[in-house]
Amino acid sequence: MLPRTPLLTPRLCLRPYEPTDAPEFFALLNGDRARFNASFPDRLQAVQAPADATTALAAFADDWSTGRFYVFGMWHRVSAIYLGDICIMPQHKGQAEIGYYLAAGAEGQGYAREALAAVVRFGFEALGSQRLLIRCYTDNAKGQAVARAAGFVPELQPKRPLWFRNSDELGNIRRFVLARPQAVE
Repeated sequence: MLPRTPLLTPRLCLRPYEPTDAPEFFALLNGDRARFNASFPDRLQAVQAPADATTALAAFADDWSTGRFYVFGMWHRVSAIYLGDICIMPQHKGQAEIGYYLAAGAEGQGYAREALAAVVRFGFEALGSQRLLIRCYTDNAKGQAVARAAGFVPELQPKRPLWFRNSDELGNIRRFVLARPQAVE
């Protein structure tokens, strides 16, 4: 099990959630529910009331202990304001997927880029990932800009069987990947 150690950047503290974070976690999700619905429907479905936030944060702690999912809350280091969250989920063949969201008032200040850089390091160093993936809706220009700024590059859509029923939805999602840097000898 990886230690539940915060990741510090010049302006941010990214740390695993604690039970006492539930009110802030719920308030952010509930306040931006309409904006987050398309990208984070599972999270919103799971957190519909304050008590659900407590349950979700306990599940995140369980996921951390099993290595299934690593979720970091994002706080401003000086003001201690909760800004959003960023997570990384190990997948198969050395790949891990990253997702993130910010409160509307925190957007446009470089926080997502700063947090993503820290989680990229965590993914390659602590998790040993060989490849990182970010998926964004095609109309999410901000999310794509954050991925590109961190060095992620667009990837062609994977080929799917013709019978795959959600093929139209796949056309609405862009995939961005970043390979583990090779050591210089």
